[in-house]
Amino acid sequence: MSTETHGAAVTPKCALPGTPLALASKGLDACVHCGFCLQACPTYVNLEDENDSPRGRLVLMRRMLEGDIALDDPTTAQHIDRCLGCRACETACPSGVPYGDLLEATRATMAPARRMPIVARAVLAVFKQPLLLRIALVGARAFRATRLPHLLGKLLPARLAFPMAMIASTTPVMLRTQAGSGRAKRSAPRTTPVAPNALPAVTVTCLTGCVMSGLFSHVNDATDRVLAHNGFSLRTTRAQGCCGALHAHAGDLDSARELARINVAAFEQSGADVIAVNSAGCGAMLKQYGHLLHDDPTWSERAARVSARTQDISELLATVGPIPGTANVALRVTHDPPCHQMHAQRVVSPPLAVLRAIPGLSLIPLEDADQCCGSAGIYNLVEPDTSDAVLEPKLARIAESGADWVATGNPGCMMQIGAGLLRSGSRARVVHPIELLDASYERLP
Repeated sequence: MSTETHGAAVTPKCALPGTPLALASKGLDACVHCGFCLQACPTYVNLEDENDSPRGRLVLMRRMLEGDIALDDPTTAQHIDRCLGCRACETACPSGVPYGDLLEATRATMAPARRMPIVARAVLAVFKQPLLLRIALVGARAFRATRLPHLLGKLLPARLAFPMAMIASTTPVMLRTQAGSGRAKRSAPRTTPVAPNALPAVTVTCLTGCVMSGLFSHVNDATDRVLAHNGFSLRTTRAQGCCGALHAHAGDLDSARELARINVAAFEQSGADVIAVNSAGCGAMLKQYGHLLHDDPTWSERAARVSARTQDISELLATVGPIPGTANVALRVTHDPPCHQMHAQRVVSPPLAVLRAIPGLSLIPLEDADQCCGSAGIYNLVEPDTSDAVLEPKLARIAESGADWVATGNPGCMMQIGAGLLRSGSRARVVHPIELLDASYERLP
């Protein structure tokens, strides 16, 4: 490593002082190049290029920081862009390298020297503007209702068909139980829930999300019902918006911070004990608000408090059991944990506790479940070839499991896997774990 000598002290050379990468550079020092990250990395496993591994990218980051590689170098940009940001390397790393933070800092440092792909710029612009986002999601729902996405997802050329199949995969599913259809009776009142203990009810507010509220509102409805059935007291948080995860992952940290401040202020007003999130990527982002705004004297402590109150929906339910269902859900289900649930939040056993609380459900292990599906926010739109390469083994493992349903707790993963299953002709479908638990809670006739 290049160094500069000042008297008796030897310090690393830094050609990018004050940049996000320079401020995060201590994380680079933790890497001992042991290689444990290699087999955990989906791009390395599928592309077999050291530069497309976490270890290789850390070397590229170091060389950029020291001025050996220009910020607009196209080859380096390609290797950085190919990273899914799944953070599986963090789980595998024995040295605790904060790879996710370094990746976002690197992309933010490179951003002024290069332009994002037009697709990425368009998507991020829409997600930053509530009105545009609302129009886009209403349009997507209307298009979904025509059933055209199902047809076009099978007929169009692959590059055009996959986005159609993604929209088709958001269609609410019908989950039948021995007590009837959970979907058909979703507006019916529940049997009276039994409070899990004698303590006062914990107040909970939910992040409604962007894609979750726009295309998966049925999952949000199921989430509210399940929380109420488990004895939680629900509160509504108005004026909340996009969590900023897509912007942070793309290196647009200024927009991510702007969106974070809106949500911090909104959730402060709710006064709820817990902020429950049913989207793994959004939950990971809210838990990082304290870090994202750590150098903002006005917002740092407020953001940290919001982060501390945030829990994945499965985490929260695990605190009370959850209450077992009473309707038999006789389905063959395999669980694919979202990367930002397993690797970023380190939430592993709670989703399984949710699924095991469902009577009649046959839970089938999924080989290589810790490998990414290739969704990664908007990655499947800007890096479609690599995304397809990462998705292919995931679909193969699902087929080998023999499961009829794939349970996963993140909208991007639901759309990615759902589209892949539809395009491959598989009869398996994707469902959120909360939908399954919701279906097992009987309603009054």
